[in-house]
Amino acid sequence: MEPLIARLWEGSTRAADADRYLEYLHRTGLREYQRAPGNQGVVALRAITGDRADFLLLTFWDSEAAIRGFAGEPIDRARFYPEDDAFLISRQETVRHLELVHHAALRLR
Repeated sequence: MEPLIARLWEGSTRAADADRYLEYLHRTGLREYQRAPGNQGVVALRAITGDRADFLLLTFWDSEAAIRGFAGEPIDRARFYPEDDAFLISRQETVRHLELVHHAALRLR
């Protein structure tokens, strides 16, 4: 079996926009990730420090073909949505792809 591919993207908003941006992510990217064929999961992380909120999105894919179906070519280009420009004060224009070599089930509260 082929290993899963983790796709990693980072971006930042103003701390004052953090909750609104997270709601926007739920309506756009997070929803679309979960519906995309070949997507095996998504994790969204956030750190608020001072007047800045950093977001890290980590998605898991069963193949490069599945990523291509979601992101298009080139597959390392980040995918953005119409209101991202209004929220993001910095963002990666590209994503990183990493091979998942170990995982353990999260024990969420």
